[in-house]
Amino acid sequence: MMNNSLNGINLVIVGGGTAGWMAANLVKHHCPQSEVTLIESDKVAPIGVGEGSTPYLKQFFNTLGIKDSVWMPECDATYKAGIRFPGWSEVAGFKSYFHPFFSELDIPTAEQFFALSNRALAGKGGPVHPDDYFVNQPLAALGLAPIAADGSFDMDYGYHFDAAKLGKFLKRNAQSLGVKCLVDHVDEVQLSETDGSIRGLQTRTNGVVRANVFIDCTGFAGLLSHKTYQLEFKSYSEYLFNDRAVTVMTPADEVLQAQTTSTALKNGWAWKIPLQNRNGNGYVYSSGYCSPEQAERELLEHLGVKEQETKVRHLQMNLGRLHEHWHKNCLSVGLSQGFIEPLEATALMLVQYTIDTFIRNFDSAKPVLENNQQRVNEKVNSLTDGVLDYICAHYQMNTRSDTAYWRDCRKAPIPATLARLIKAWRSGADFDSVLQQQHGALAYLRPSWYVLFAGMGCFAADNRERQLDQVAAAKCRAKAQQLFTDQRKLLCNYNARTGAEAKA
Repeated sequence: MMNNSLNGINLVIVGGGTAGWMAANLVKHHCPQSEVTLIESDKVAPIGVGEGSTPYLKQFFNTLGIKDSVWMPECDATYKAGIRFPGWSEVAGFKSYFHPFFSELDIPTAEQFFALSNRALAGKGGPVHPDDYFVNQPLAALGLAPIAADGSFDMDYGYHFDAAKLGKFLKRNAQSLGVKCLVDHVDEVQLSETDGSIRGLQTRTNGVVRANVFIDCTGFAGLLSHKTYQLEFKSYSEYLFNDRAVTVMTPADEVLQAQTTSTALKNGWAWKIPLQNRNGNGYVYSSGYCSPEQAERELLEHLGVKEQETKVRHLQMNLGRLHEHWHKNCLSVGLSQGFIEPLEATALMLVQYTIDTFIRNFDSAKPVLENNQQRVNEKVNSLTDGVLDYICAHYQMNTRSDTAYWRDCRKAPIPATLARLIKAWRSGADFDSVLQQQHGALAYLRPSWYVLFAGMGCFAADNRERQLDQVAAAKCRAKAQQLFTDQRKLLCNYNARTGAEAKA
């Protein structure tokens, strides 16, 4: 049950896009008596790049009571069962691996995978590959959807979507809940002379807009958090080198795989996100190792696309996070609070978690409020730093040697929590015990860590070949084929249903 202390509070969100409209929906849903206004500038376009999610987004739609069959057709959305990582390792038999969203169907074979991995670490068996032990791997490869055909059980899954269309869908839904939208531009932020809190926003056409609480969803610009309060920012640049991206769209594939593909290239990695009507593609790279022009050429070559055939978009990224996401009467959400490269598609998870945690801990009583602010900031920082650990692990465990970029990635500093995990894995120590000891600092659970470390082929160099577990792989493949249906066919049914309802 959510805390409803925000009921009766006047709250203003600055900035639309997915983050702003997610915030509007959640606040109004949990606190229907609150007055929520979102100011959306027609002078500033949302970045709208992130087109993938973790399973946490499923919880968001469940909370709002919105079915997949309702929102997915409007956003060209597809299902996501995990992420495939080709090219991160040069170890024979481990040139690619799949990071699945874990499900109850995986328990028997996954436990077998954990046990065999530990045997290999102890020098008692050969290397094992995670692809043989998780149902979502063949499910994604076969173009199936992670929805039980008979509806008898529920799976964890994420989504791919058109970010601009999702923002518009969430806007309509928020307005149906009673959220007000002002199309205006904020020119000045007015602060209280007594305590420094925000007391109003000077807009171009609607005068001064006042509220009790303000949420900053103005992206990297950070109108409230950065420009007004100049809040302290913790950079992640010492851990992660990537600071640029180039994006491009390509036609949709015939087989609609429920997976993001994150392919390692010369100076970073390229994503491929399959939507119903197209593929979203991008190259996340470091400007310290290649120019935007070089990155663009490499991406188009990777995709087999000629320069004159398509339009590309170049973006800059500032990796890191605020120390205070909730400062005085201002909450920073989305890119204004920080950013981690989209290798595991965690951006909307952090948005949702920040808003949920804020709502649960809001209290208008000042002594309680100050304690709760500290608690919220600590929780959000812990989750964000936990995501950082997992992202850094990809670069630390890569085995590529073809470019300086990949060699230097292995030499980069790493957070202490990740260092302890890597040491335990490489030394053959009790890895499960170390995972348990670090549990409070981790954003990812046991299966994800095993999959990453084993999937990269990070086992002792004892010249033993990868063990192919044909029995376990066959079991997983059989489950996928028996229990799940074709994704494109399922989405066509959603689209037909939506079309029929629109005509009715």
